[in-house]
Formats: sequence, structure tokens, C-alpha cells
Amino acid sequence: MVPALLLCLGFGWAAAPRPTCLSAQFKRPGDYVMGGLFPFGMDTINLTARSEPTLIVCERLFVDGLIWALGMKFAIDEINNSSSLLPGVQLGYDMYDTCFEPAVALQPSLFFLTQNGTTGIGVLCNYSEYQPRVIAVIGPSEPSVCLVTAKLFSSFLIPQVSYAASSEKLGNTGLYPSFYRTVPSDKSLVEAVVLLLKDFEWNWIATIGSDDEYGRAAQELFVSTAGNNSICIAFEGLIPTDFADPKAKTQLEHTITLINETKVNVIVLFAFSQQAQALLEHSIRMGLSEKIWIGTETWVLSEMTTSIPNIQSLGTVLGFIMKAGRVPGFQKYVADLFTSVQQDEFCQESRELGRLMDSDVLDTHCKQCDHISLHNISSTLSHLQIQPVYTAVYSVAHALHRALGCTQRACPNPPIRTWQLLHFMNTLPFTVNGQSFRFDESHGINIGYKLISWSWENGTLTYLPVGDYEGSLYINKSQIRFHTADQKEPTSECFRHCEPGQFRQIKGFHLCCYDCTDCPQNTFWSIKDSSTCTPCLEHQWAPVQSTQCYDRSERYLFWNEPLTITLLILMSITISLICLTAVLFFKNLETPLVQASGGNLNLFALLTLVLLCLSSCLYIGKPSNNLCMIQQIVYALCLDGCFSTFFIKSLEISLVTEFPGCAPTFLPWVTQRRAWLLVALCLLTESLFCFCYLHLGPDYLMSDYKSLPTEVLLVCNTKSWPAFTLMHGYNGCLAFVCLLCTFMVQTSSKKYNIARGITFAILIYFIIWIFFIIFFATPRTVLRSVSQVATILTTSLGILGTYYSPKCYILLFKPDLNTVEYFQNSIREEPEEDPQ
Repeated sequence: MVPALLLCLGFGWAAAPRPTCLSAQFKRPGDYVMGGLFPFGMDTINLTARSEPTLIVCERLFVDGLIWALGMKFAIDEINNSSSLLPGVQLGYDMYDTCFEPAVALQPSLFFLTQNGTTGIGVLCNYSEYQPRVIAVIGPSEPSVCLVTAKLFSSFLIPQVSYAASSEKLGNTGLYPSFYRTVPSDKSLVEAVVLLLKDFEWNWIATIGSDDEYGRAAQELFVSTAGNNSICIAFEGLIPTDFADPKAKTQLEHTITLINETKVNVIVLFAFSQQAQALLEHSIRMGLSEKIWIGTETWVLSEMTTSIPNIQSLGTVLGFIMKAGRVPGFQKYVADLFTSVQQDEFCQESRELGRLMDSDVLDTHCKQCDHISLHNISSTLSHLQIQPVYTAVYSVAHALHRALGCTQRACPNPPIRTWQLLHFMNTLPFTVNGQSFRFDESHGINIGYKLISWSWENGTLTYLPVGDYEGSLYINKSQIRFHTADQKEPTSECFRHCEPGQFRQIKGFHLCCYDCTDCPQNTFWSIKDSSTCTPCLEHQWAPVQSTQCYDRSERYLFWNEPLTITLLILMSITISLICLTAVLFFKNLETPLVQASGGNLNLFALLTLVLLCLSSCLYIGKPSNNLCMIQQIVYALCLDGCFSTFFIKSLEISLVTEFPGCAPTFLPWVTQRRAWLLVALCLLTESLFCFCYLHLGPDYLMSDYKSLPTEVLLVCNTKSWPAFTLMHGYNGCLAFVCLLCTFMVQTSSKKYNIARGITFAILIYFIIWIFFIIFFATPRTVLRSVSQVATILTTSLGILGTYYSPKCYILLFKPDLNTVEYFQNSIREEPEEDPQ
């Protein structure tokens, strides 16, 4: 058979220049005639420019449409030569060009509806007995044309079987009750494409469709299905169908530019071969980087696309084609036909048969068919799917067989109407070349798909089978040779699968495109809501990228902390120094130095400093409401006790230096036992402020969940700042009065300056408090307690160092200065002696 076919190919090529009568082979009379609608041509010349309803002419031959028409002719001739399917019955055929345009297809469709034997359509109330020119219609291939013709034929209930229209809309049997198809619907195709994308984890893609019914409907269905499967559509575009429009080129270039900007590696293309050719040519010309192109047999198997110059630079092409078997004898039939159409006798007979079909009324309009050879169509003939056309013809033939009540030997010839075939087409299966078929509920045949890959070897294209789809997808990935350097599958991801503890954060304008972001601290990821992180409860915490929360531990200044131990050692040293000072002063109580410094008031001040240091322990350990309340009161009263002694001494100094006239009257109140009344008065006043503090709002224990990441900070919080200010402000006022009374006092170099010690002690107090306020105002941590303890100890050490340590030095190392002369009237101003 192969040598014979090659011989025929050579003969066809040799005879190419001579016109043939191939255009006359698409009409044949018969007992029952099938109409055929095929796209013999494309690129209409005068469609938009028409001002009168003249004939619409197509410019170029569409080889696929010609071969489909030959497939219908072959099937009918095979049935007529068979003695089993329709014995004694001759089927005829009448085929016309659609030119991919509904307006072109309407003319032959109306011709099919004319009453048999006439050229007019009867207008009747009831068409049950109406017999149109054809018993059924095969085709057309384009969904946009089918949507027009299907409504027309469905109104007469004439069976129409398409061999290529896969639009989901045509599956609506309520709108199109007599429409059938021998191909799966776009829904099956889209499901297969989505499974392919998911299998390779490609979730960042572009989709382009031709701007026609097929492209728009398939793309809309794909976008919806892809979105439900976590596939992000980076770009949606349409290819113009009217390339005569000046804007078409600009639109194609804009589409390719946008694809480049999205940086996708996968493009899904739903288009017929003409639109696919235009897009791919522009992509190559504009230098679009290599991509993965996923398509359908509408362009993947088309010679229009595979013959584009430099098409190998496109990248990797994967396509889903129908699982259609070979039609035995078809290629030899075509080769024989191309030989016959060059014979005058055969052509004359064909033209005479055509005249019996009213060819003078409406011709096939395939004049280009007479000027091609077998060689011109050999490439397309070798791979184009013919079985859908072949099956479509046989589906009508089997329905007619049952309607006529045929046996293996003969067929009765009762009157058969077109609508009577629908019952048999809807309910009964039929067999073609040993393979069983049956129309489903939407009048389609889901025969599944093969996944193929373009494989180039030395400039020759091979369609390499790499998988199949029948409800589930199987892929032999090892057979796919990708365009990458290592021939491994490239990635095309807008997002990756998030790990536990990460949530999806949408980026850009694509709602399905997101980054995997770690759940921040104190939030956790829940499987119930993967798009956000759930905050932990207040008493809980969570680390970054966590899937659960943990209970917070309590945080305060623990007794066993190194910092606490350091403070306790410092406190012990401070108390020891104070106690030693007190012992030293007690032993020298009657000496001029101690008496001039305040006598017994010094011992009282040192006692309050010891108590003040011991109050540091109130800030260590787990706090409570009572502890928080006591802390500030103890601190204020102890400091007030110390400052009250300084206040008395400062008043004494002020009376002597600034108001000497009043000194005799008021000095007894500040130098003798009456001085204790002033001490008591100061403490009583501070006690009143402490009472206000307790009444207005003492410090209370607060659980702070914000300052520390993993712990709850137990801290004493101030409830009433006015009360806090009154209580501590009173001590500040005492200190300020002491400073005013002492900082300007000068004495003779031969006398001891008592005022200087008070001035320095007060200055140290104010400096420490400035630092304390700064630390106290910082965010809450355990350092707040540390700062309070440090303030207490540094204040005590400051007072001890500035006021008491010089006196201790004199008592221990300069006892010769501890005389009445040196300390008597030490606070009285005396002029310096003139050295001259």
C-alpha cells in the first residue's frame, strides 16, 4: 500500500499545473442526501464591504476543511459499497463552503431546508410531514457557525452532527435538540489542561483565545476552572479574527508585550489555526522568550502553524488531541481520487451528477480545489483527525438503518422524516470499525484525549505521544523534552505551597496570586483559615511561623537573678556603711562636730536611710496589690524623715545667715528639742499626702502582656498620677527649700561649712531623680523595678557620701579639727582676713 501511495503522490505532483475537477466531487444524488458544511476556504474578501447581498467569496484554501469533506465523501462511498449497513439504499451528499463565517453558512443551510425537489422552503403550521432536501447535516466545524445553523436545523428537527465544534453552549439540548457532535466538549478539554497544569505545579500562567465563539467560550470556562484549582491567571488576551483591520497588528504586539511583563513560562492557547499562526509569528518576530505552549488540535496539528519559519524557537509545545483512530483506506482513497480527477471521462461524469443536485442554483464554491495536488495536502493528510467526520456520517447511517428497519440483505423503503432519526440517535449505540460509540445526555461523544509533544529532529517535526486523558490524566514525563538546557520541566509559579505556620498574602492585582508569609509573633496558622493568621489569646504567645499558642510565663524581678543578687549585695554594703556611720556618730554624739551637724537628728536620719534601703526588698519577688501600694508609701515616708532633718538644719542656716535679726526668736525651734516637733510635722504632712494617695488611687498590680514577647510582666502601675505627684512632690519641695537655704552660704576657710554638705546631698538627689524619671518612662520591663531599687540605693549612698562621709573623715582621721572653735558658729558669715 505504501509504494502505491508514494506512486500516487508522485503522479499528483507531476500533474499539479493542470486544473482538475476536484470541486465537482462534493455532490452526489442518492435515495437520502446528507448535507455537508466544511470550511473549504478562509479569509473572506468582501464581507465587510458589501452593500448588496451578493455572494461572499473566500480568498485562500483551507486544506483541513478540504480533507474533512473528503472524509465525509469517503464514508458515504464506503457505506454505499457496503452490503450490510444500508443494503439497496444509496446515500447522496451535498457539501458547501462555510468560509468560517455564519453569513456564508446560512445560504447552504437554507438550501438544505428547501422542500425536496424544489428550491423553496414551505411555510407550514406543522412540519411533521415536511421533507427537506437533506436527511441530515454533517458539520460545520466552527462553534460560532454551529450556534447559528443549530438553531435553524433544530427548528425543523433535522439531525446535525458536527465533527469539530466543542463549545459547551452547544451541549444545551433544550436550545439545540437536534445538534450532535462526535468530539468531546470544551469542558473535558479544560479539565484535562487544568490537570496538566496541576501535575507540573504550574500556577502562574497566561491564557489567550481567538476573538470568536470558540476562543472566548473556552477561555471563559478555563479561567473559571483554573481559579477553582488554585491556578493564577496572570494575563487574559484575545487574538483578533479580522487581520485586515489596521488595529489587529497593534493588538497582537500589545498582547505579546504584556505576556513578557507578566514573566509567565506557560501559555494556554485556545484558537483556530489562522489566529494561532498570527500570534506565533508575532511572538517569534518580537523575540518572545521560550515558553511552554499548551494547545488543542485546532492549531497543534495544523500545517499553518508547524510551517511557520523558526517555529522551533517557540519553546515546548504540548497539545491535547482527540483519541481518534485511523480510518482504514482513507489515504489510498484520496490518492486514487486525485488521480481520477485528472481524467476527462471521470470529470465529465462527476459534473453530470452535480447537475442533478441543482448545482446551477448553488455551487460548492471551492474553485481553489481544482488547482492543488496531492502533494500539497500530503502533510496535513498524514496527521489530520478524520475519524470524527467518519463517525458523524456513520451515526446518521446507523440511525437511518434502524429507522428504515433494514436487515443484512435489504432495507424496506417506508417514508422516513428527518425528525424520526433523532430517537435512534439518542438511545442506541452504533459501531464504527469495531469501536462502539454512543451519544451522551448532551449529545456528545467523549472519546478522551491524547497528550502529544512537538519533537524536532533535524528540522523534522514528530508528534510524540506523552500521555492520555480519560477522566484522569496520565503523563509520561520522561518522554517530554523541554526547551530548558537540562530538558527538565521549567517552573511557572506565582506562589508556592505554603508550609504550616505560613499564610497566603495576596500580591499585586491577582487575587489568586500570593506570597507565603510567616505568621508573625503571637499569631498562629489554622488549617481552617489559611489566608490569615489568628491572634493568640491575651495570656498566650506564639513564635514566628507557629501553628499553636503557648501559655505565657510570669515575669518579675526574681530573687535568684544575678541582677537581683548584685542589688542585694549593694544594699547590704549601703546599710553596713550607714550603720557604721551611725555607730561612729553615736560614739561621738557629744562632740562639737556631731552637735553642729544636728546631734540626735543625725541618728534619726541614718535610721530612716537604713529603712529606705531595706524598702528595696519590696520591689523584688512576685508583686501584689498590697506590695504595690506599700512600696511608694514606705519610700516617701523614709525619704521624708531624712529630708526633715536637713530641712531643720537648712532653716537654722538660713536664720543665721539671711535673717540674723530674727535668729534669737526662732533658733530655739530648730536647734533644741523643739526641732523634733518640726520633724513630726513634716512626717505628718507626708502622711496626709500618703492618705490622699491611698484614697485617690494607689499603685496596683497589672499584668502586662505587650511589653515582653513570651512572658506576662507583673508590674505595679500608677493609677492616679496627681496623687503620685503630691506624695513625692512634697519631698521634692522639702529638698528644694533646703537647696535654697544652703547653696549660697559661704564660711570662713577656718570654719567648717555645714551648708555645703546639705547642698551636695540635695543636688545628688535631684540628679538621681532625673535619671529615675527617664528610666521610669521607658517601656515596662523588669528594669523598672531595678531602676526603683537603684534609685533608692544611689540616693542613700549619695546622701551618705556627700553629707556624712566628710564628717566621718574628720572624726576618724582629723580629730584635731573636732573642736568647739572649728565648729562653733560655723554657719555664721565672716569676712575673709585680708592677707596684707
